[in-house]
Amino acid sequence: MKTLQRRHSLDRTRSRIAFGILGIGLWCLVAERAASAGEDENFFTHLHADKAMANVTISPGHAGPVEITIQLETMEERPLKAKAVSITLTNAQTGVGLPTIQAARAGEDRWRARVSLPASGRWTLGLGIAISDTDSVSVESPIELR
Repeated sequence: MKTLQRRHSLDRTRSRIAFGILGIGLWCLVAERAASAGEDENFFTHLHADKAMANVTISPGHAGPVEITIQLETMEERPLKAKAVSITLTNAQTGVGLPTIQAARAGEDRWRARVSLPASGRWTLGLGIAISDTDSVSVESPIELR
């Protein structure tokens, strides 16, 4: 009987240790996420038109110097090899836009540009995608920067 009581006591102790370790692990995860929430987070949006789709990441997702990365796809979700990509950014409150930005090719279907955004808030992001010498598509989307 004493052996059974010791075994039960040992099992409870092991369970408490396991739950303690789990609790500490969860606390560390929550604390890390809370700390990173205040750091520079990226902004992502997906734009699509009748001939093309674009995955756009603005890093970091707030006012100041940013890098805009664009991945182009066909409607069949295959890489789209465009000839050129231009970017427009217009402040939704003031209606004032930045000069048009010409993105630089960063890969078969990827484009990149650097710009300084003067203010946070709502903006309209526009992409002009030259698919070929005779075919192009334009797409816009509202975005929110912190």
